[in-house]
Amino acid sequence: MMHNPSKVRQKIMKKWIMGLRSCSSSHENLSLSERRWIIKLSADLALASVRNGSRRWSRAIIEEASRNPDNKGLIQRMLGSGCDYRSPCLIPREGRSDGNGAGHVTKSMWVATSSKKIVKRCRRARRSNGRAPRRNEAASIAKRLVKKRTQLLKDFVPGGQDMDDVSLIEETLDYIVWLRAQVDVMRALAHSLPATTSI
Repeated sequence: MMHNPSKVRQKIMKKWIMGLRSCSSSHENLSLSERRWIIKLSADLALASVRNGSRRWSRAIIEEASRNPDNKGLIQRMLGSGCDYRSPCLIPREGRSDGNGAGHVTKSMWVATSSKKIVKRCRRARRSNGRAPRRNEAASIAKRLVKKRTQLLKDFVPGGQDMDDVSLIEETLDYIVWLRAQVDVMRALAHSLPATTSI
């Protein structure tokens, strides 16, 4: 988790504004869709750069953005001149712990998320067949549900397609915490700017 949420939000705000200014100075006469794209790109890069590449999702955001050659200047300005997603400053040291405790996933957390739906499906199967489902039928239902939810998470978390299940849960928990900070920053910025301001 974040040590000081208000300082983290200030850093995200500072980086995001830097990205918006950088984009607005280099692009003129933008369409509405292009403005939305710039706002999202700079917000995501701000979030990833403040997270300092210490998580896979933050490195995946930077790597994805860097695939477009037009973004390289923005990435360099937001991350610093000597740093990109491949450099040591964005790759965590082996065994480093950020002390957030987000990686601890208990068996009860797994069970609680899907047990209700499994029970409902088993009851439906029992009613339709007039018999209780066999153990392997319940297990296959559980496996399908877990696989479906895992795929949803892999689509949601940047870089999730390349993660194993345990890493995916850790990264998802961390990503959600930081997304919440990003949303708080966006709300604060939206409330502080006049309605006529544009990038």
